[in-house]
Amino acid sequence: MIPTETIPPAPAGDPRHFPDGHPKVPFGRIGVLLVNLGTPEGTDYWSMRRYLKEFLSDSRVIEVNRALWWVILNGIILTVRPGRKGKDYATIWNNERNEGPLKTITRSQAEKMAAMIAGRDPRVVVDWAMRYGKPPIAERIEALQKQGCERILIVPMYPQYAAATSATVCDKAFDALKAMRWQPFIRVAPNWHDDPVYIDAICTSLEGHLKALDFEPEVILASFHGVPKSYLLKGDPYHCQCAKTARLMRERLGMSAEKLRLTFQSRFGNEEWLQPYTDKTVEALAKSGVKRMAIVNPGFTADCLETLEEIGVENAEIFHHNGGENFAAIPCLNDSDQGMRVIEAVVLRELSGWIAP
Repeated sequence: MIPTETIPPAPAGDPRHFPDGHPKVPFGRIGVLLVNLGTPEGTDYWSMRRYLKEFLSDSRVIEVNRALWWVILNGIILTVRPGRKGKDYATIWNNERNEGPLKTITRSQAEKMAAMIAGRDPRVVVDWAMRYGKPPIAERIEALQKQGCERILIVPMYPQYAAATSATVCDKAFDALKAMRWQPFIRVAPNWHDDPVYIDAICTSLEGHLKALDFEPEVILASFHGVPKSYLLKGDPYHCQCAKTARLMRERLGMSAEKLRLTFQSRFGNEEWLQPYTDKTVEALAKSGVKRMAIVNPGFTADCLETLEEIGVENAEIFHHNGGENFAAIPCLNDSDQGMRVIEAVVLRELSGWIAP
């Protein structure tokens, strides 16, 4: 959350308009809530288990028979996976703040966004939440309302839409609204997979990081988080939006489909997921003689386990083990100037009509 002492007090209204003894009611403010996926509260077994249970219990994330999945999840996965994933999280953990990097970065994005918009409209309050873990969406919606926010813009922090990401943020937000007597008015920011500001920012960032390398990659992978192929066949637009992002990046960078390749990572279970798989592509390219490679993650707004450990460690090891020599994991936009340019563009666009242009 943004420290309340940095936020001007909400207007209390003209007391002449209230009957005697009427409590002061904060009003007239506009909230912006940035929502990212989530992170465990610690790397120990029980912290990981609580986080994984909440995440993997979401029927939008795992679309299988619920009774069967309950047995698999509680009988097998939550017995074995917390220990293994806890060790992975420990390698990227922000020990200074005792939190995952996704939480550190998302907080910073919210704080910077608050500072950027403060001079434009002092009524706007910016906060942040996690879909899984803490701080929860319901808590932060309530906190914004208590500060006088009668209108709230929810921003799922995913450039590409998927039911397992953007939609589940809405599910949780609307669950919170169902429990509120006085609901704030809600807007939800749509995805921005083909927004010119986003495409330019991700490409400008990539160009800057490539220039800083001491080698020139022969191949660059644009690696997106995967989802089961069945989700695509059911009508989820995620695959198509990832493909469009990659195509627009190639056009902006002047690269061919052989130079900048679309792949999908982080598959889970035995079901077929979107292909080509990132790890299998890395292995095949290394075996074919590619010696220099970089991977960028355009679908992640902040570095996390899937970028720092899965790409930066696991896929680097795959590349080197199979004959590759130079490997670079390109950082996400995070709270960089380019990253904040995208968030600002999305927020200001979606606040249209609520604040002056």
